[in-house]
Amino acid sequence: MKSTSQPRALLIGRDREQEQLRHALAAPGPQLIAVYGRRRVGKTYLVRTFFGSRIVLELVGANKTSSRQQLKNFSQALFARGHAVGVPTDWSDAFLLLQQYLAPKLASGDRQAVFLDELPWLASRKSGFLEAFSYFWNSWGTRQQNLIVVICGSAASWMIRKVLQDRGGLHDRVTLRLQVLPFTLKETEAFLAETAPGLNRRLILELYMALGGIPYYLGYVRAGRSAAQNIQAIAFDKTAPLAGEFNSLYASLFDDHERHLEVIRLLKQRQSGYTSKEIAAHTRLTAGGGLTRTLEELEQAGFIQRIPSFTGHKRGMNYKLVDPFTLFHLTWMEGYSRPLDTDRWLALHSTPAWHAWSGYAFEMTCLQHVRQIKESLGISGILSESTSWRHNSTGSNDPGAQIDLLIDRRDRVINLCEIKFTDDPFTVSASYAKDLRNKESVFRTKTGTRKAIFITLISAQGLAPNSHSLGLITNTVTADALFS
Repeated sequence: MKSTSQPRALLIGRDREQEQLRHALAAPGPQLIAVYGRRRVGKTYLVRTFFGSRIVLELVGANKTSSRQQLKNFSQALFARGHAVGVPTDWSDAFLLLQQYLAPKLASGDRQAVFLDELPWLASRKSGFLEAFSYFWNSWGTRQQNLIVVICGSAASWMIRKVLQDRGGLHDRVTLRLQVLPFTLKETEAFLAETAPGLNRRLILELYMALGGIPYYLGYVRAGRSAAQNIQAIAFDKTAPLAGEFNSLYASLFDDHERHLEVIRLLKQRQSGYTSKEIAAHTRLTAGGGLTRTLEELEQAGFIQRIPSFTGHKRGMNYKLVDPFTLFHLTWMEGYSRPLDTDRWLALHSTPAWHAWSGYAFEMTCLQHVRQIKESLGISGILSESTSWRHNSTGSNDPGAQIDLLIDRRDRVINLCEIKFTDDPFTVSASYAKDLRNKESVFRTKTGTRKAIFITLISAQGLAPNSHSLGLITNTVTADALFS
């Protein structure tokens, strides 16, 4: 077996994914690798770059394309590799041709990879693709010691349901399931250091809050521009590359995607999120299978996050919107007519509406970096659960309270996290200190917890200590910690 060292092509970040792929490459026997993740997250680039010249055939599914055309594309993919064949009549014939093409290559003793990209589009209804592929893998592929087949798809829910949870021919056949997630802030910083050097962390954070950690979006960032200038060019200018991205994003991932957008638009309205019962009450979706599946699909794609309630009851689970680009689009881009003489984002920057959005977007960023927050607090080795909590007021004598992030620790401590995005170190005022003490009191009274409560400030620029914060704020986490 040849060396399994890293490929030479530039592959920034993705340390977890590369380690898993290296392990699969070094493992004996045939490998069936399922790669999934949302559109534009870099799945194809990861597979192509990692396996490089080991890929002896790549077939990309085409959306809303007939099986006949897909089979023609298969024939052309073989022709491009120097193996001329006619267009197969069906996928059973296609995989027989693939078997004949691969046999002499695998006999050389080198690891060879077949890359089937956008599998959900290849395996459309009544195409017979999955049945033929299952037979190919079970009858022939599993006996080829040097064969690696990578199947990849952006529709995460489809990949999970049809492949990873399949009870038919692919049941328990996948040797590695690899979910490719958006970049963390650390990976984003490394990516932009190569593609748009000179940006400091404050600007990178602002870009992340608008675009998320999606490499394709971040690839449009240009050096020599501020975050505001970059966002203006990417989202609002006449030739803005992301002008139509939102509708394409959801339509490409979900059948009947209007159901998913209805849920997304509802979740955007309340920063603290909604329970499934509340979602059913505010949408046309019933509390049964339709809503359950829609929520599962949105969660698997990474657009929403299920945050358990502090009490741990399933009914109390909150669903929250956590995709920065979705929030950005719904807040600023939807319905925008794009007058050519208006620098929309530059004009909006630092307005009250901008500050409201930035607070919401920074909270999203924090929820996606809870591991880094725990490391900053020195509690990464302590078993803990990240939760939320909300109590609705029932009257003047029963004040409400909302806590968007609680870290419930096994060492009998709860970190009650307050998240603030400001341009300068956050200053605790007398009224804010009173609100915090009220929040802590209501939480302790309503939950009956006997654990110690540490009020933890997660602030982009840290804390400006004063008499009001003294003895109140126990820990402070800055934005720099999120880059670890």
